[in-house]
Amino acid sequence: MTAELVRGQNHTLPKTRLEIRVSAGSPVVAGATLGDENGVVRGAEWIAHPGSPQLPGLEVSQQAAAGHRLAVDLEALPETVHRVTVLLALPVGVGGPTRFGTTAAPFVAVTGLDGTEIATFTLTGLDAESAVSALELYRRQGAWKVRAVGQGYAAGLAEMLADQGLAGAAELAASIQEAVARSLARSVAPPPPRTPEGDRVRQASGPSDPGPAPAAPPQPPAATPVQPTAEPGTASAPTPGGPINYAHPRRQHAAPPTPPPTAPPAQPGQAAQPVAGDATGWSMDERLYNQIWGMFEDLARAAAAYRSAVDFAESRMDQELDRSLSDPRNRIGGAGDRAREEARAKRDELTARAREVLDRDLAQLAAEAAVVEPALPAAYAGWDNPVWHAHRIPMELPMALRLGDLHLPERTGLRIPLLVRLPLERGIWVDSGRTASEAAALLDSDRLRRLAMETAVLHAARLLAVYPPGEFSVHVIDPAGSAAGPLAPLVDAGVLAGPPAAGPQGVASVLAHLTRRVDLVQMAVRAGAADSLPPDLDTGEQLLVVNDFPHGFDDRAVTQLRYLADEGPAVGVHLLMVADREDASAYGPVLDPLWRSLLRITPVADSHLADPWVGHAWTYEPPVTPPGSRVLEQVLAAVTAARRAAGR
Repeated sequence: MTAELVRGQNHTLPKTRLEIRVSAGSPVVAGATLGDENGVVRGAEWIAHPGSPQLPGLEVSQQAAAGHRLAVDLEALPETVHRVTVLLALPVGVGGPTRFGTTAAPFVAVTGLDGTEIATFTLTGLDAESAVSALELYRRQGAWKVRAVGQGYAAGLAEMLADQGLAGAAELAASIQEAVARSLARSVAPPPPRTPEGDRVRQASGPSDPGPAPAAPPQPPAATPVQPTAEPGTASAPTPGGPINYAHPRRQHAAPPTPPPTAPPAQPGQAAQPVAGDATGWSMDERLYNQIWGMFEDLARAAAAYRSAVDFAESRMDQELDRSLSDPRNRIGGAGDRAREEARAKRDELTARAREVLDRDLAQLAAEAAVVEPALPAAYAGWDNPVWHAHRIPMELPMALRLGDLHLPERTGLRIPLLVRLPLERGIWVDSGRTASEAAALLDSDRLRRLAMETAVLHAARLLAVYPPGEFSVHVIDPAGSAAGPLAPLVDAGVLAGPPAAGPQGVASVLAHLTRRVDLVQMAVRAGAADSLPPDLDTGEQLLVVNDFPHGFDDRAVTQLRYLADEGPAVGVHLLMVADREDASAYGPVLDPLWRSLLRITPVADSHLADPWVGHAWTYEPPVTPPGSRVLEQVLAAVTAARRAAGR
């Protein structure tokens, strides 16, 4: 399974012969540096760049391009090398972009030689930087790992090389840019946007990334933590330079982004007024996505700073008490009491200051959330957002999908949308078991199971509503027929690929159908023969909703389900499973990889999602429709009408 890294996150590398694939919105210079155990680049001979593209175990492209393949053989590196840092820089003096903030966010993937993605990283949040350390491969206790870095440098390549300890960084940077300028006539421009038909079979036509690495079979594009290094585009309008294709993650552009809206000037002594969509991006949807991501980061940092300040205040009080009361004469009487009061007073003062700063930050974030939420497109919006009442099925796939909300105990009313990239990179597990949350403890098992299935239906309906007509199909396995009530909106609207499968034969039939689809598409991808797929094969995305697993599943069906969870997302088959892990305890550790491969959410509020930065336990709130609302039925009716109009 591909690890989608966020800034600072690392991942173990299972292979030593790798490719680093780079996809950017405009031609960039790609290179790599070798560092010793301290991360220091000892000389120019430790840098692979367009003017000197080959080093032992390392080869890079010789020109600026929108796509690159860097070949890496970790076993062939000198023993003194402990770190390989992948660098990206914008060409200088060629009339192109001068800062990454005006280009689409670069995407970097670490793959095997067969094209299988190991880890990916989208470099969001760049602005004035013209060079960036994208990621690094480093040796730790004999094993190699990859870390997402994303460190930008406004002063460009020279500053970046100097930061790695290279003497004569400015001179080398100038020579690199000169070598790039000499070969710029051969630089590769971004490929043209793909047609809807090509998008549907994109698994069979990988990007054309130039570079020195050996040709590998085309691989499907990967689908960002929770993170929030975990970008959008619902119905984006064509621009004068051509349309924009937002197929994740290698979307290409043919026109510069429109400038984000700006807030009116703040009055003296007042904070700036928030504006929806004031982040960087190539469309309003992408700017809103990045803004939500920024709000997540701000809330995580604000809470972390507050908790750290409180811990410091408590620690300082304990230290002062220990010092004061270490003298036995101060342990009783007035001196000891005064020492305790003074220590507690200092703690309370520090805590109050920290709380004041936190409240100020939370108030600003709450004001921003109040502006952003009404401006969200349907794919990002809650079910209570009026945008759903005027929703029209889009003709382009949006960049992300809302799965619910997140909040922290410092201010439970401040909710941050939980967005996941589309197409889904991993399956989803709605946990119908008795979790440790207070909300789950108040409900009986039957009620929890029904709520879990209702949550799954809402997710399936939202996916149907944001995909173009006919581009998304939903299959349901309900072995005992126990989910007839929650499934009624989908069944009545006629949006399912077929009736919910019941009994062992129904389970086997659906699993065999989807397993065959995965096998055929994978073979077509490996052979580069998308046109050889059977004419009756639906190349649109498929979602399998499984209720009450493992009831009705024999050993063969369980194996097929694990296969779909592992291999399906790469070729457009996704899993949405409603299950209580305890019900499958008889399988023991056999199913552990299945549970780990799925994103676990709950039908009730539960504090089980942790961010990769500071480890906050975020409380997840599942999506719900307003009481008495018929928004779900209206949305499904719009899906049916759009399919009928499209002849699907």
